[in-house]
Amino acid sequence: MKKILIPLLMLFLLFSCEDEIKPLEFETISIKKEFEADIEVYIDKAKPNSEIAEKINKNIELSIANSIPISEENKSTTLEEALTAFDEDFKSFKANFEDSEQRWALAIETELLYKTETIISMGLSIYSDTGGAHGNDTIQFLNFNPETGDLLTNDNLIIDMEGFKQLAESFFLDYMKNEGSDVSEFFFGKPFQLPENIGFNDEGVVLLYNQYEIASYNQGYTEFVIPMDKARRFLKF
Repeated sequence: MKKILIPLLMLFLLFSCEDEIKPLEFETISIKKEFEADIEVYIDKAKPNSEIAEKINKNIELSIANSIPISEENKSTTLEEALTAFDEDFKSFKANFEDSEQRWALAIETELLYKTETIISMGLSIYSDTGGAHGNDTIQFLNFNPETGDLLTNDNLIIDMEGFKQLAESFFLDYMKNEGSDVSEFFFGKPFQLPENIGFNDEGVVLLYNQYEIASYNQGYTEFVIPMDKARRFLKF
């Protein structure tokens, strides 16, 4: 009997391992297509070995498509359509302003910042130049639930928003002090506010304010990190 049970047990374990969800793996891809505008795209995508990976990739593309500056009539929900729409807008600009030598530019890049069994955090950088004094450069943090592929909001991440806000303000003030910056030049006279972008890396919780979010363009980005041992009690995961 034992001689029969042992092979059966081994087969059971083998098939059980095969049924387990494999850890998500990411690879960097580039989108190479002929455009009249200067367009460069380098993004991380989950290798398509599961429905979760496909959902994450769809959320990444949708986030990028929603962030590309294109005309309302050309708004798209896929990355390829959004890139084509940006190029079409440039063609229309050239047709309307034939004497202009302005060449539009769009650069998109992602970076995998943090990956565990409970959260995946990715940085998304989008630079666009459609004329004017300078281009527009923004960074977003995309946080995913690796068990479902869902894109998480800040409310999904933080269990005590008010307590976390107080903690963040103390680290913000320390950051301003170390940088030798004048706190009064930030938040446009309003009280401290959490940024739209909260992400994660190996050092802890990253808080990032984009240009114009809390200060003038000249101030650039404002970014600081709260160590995980300080922030953990405020997090849901």
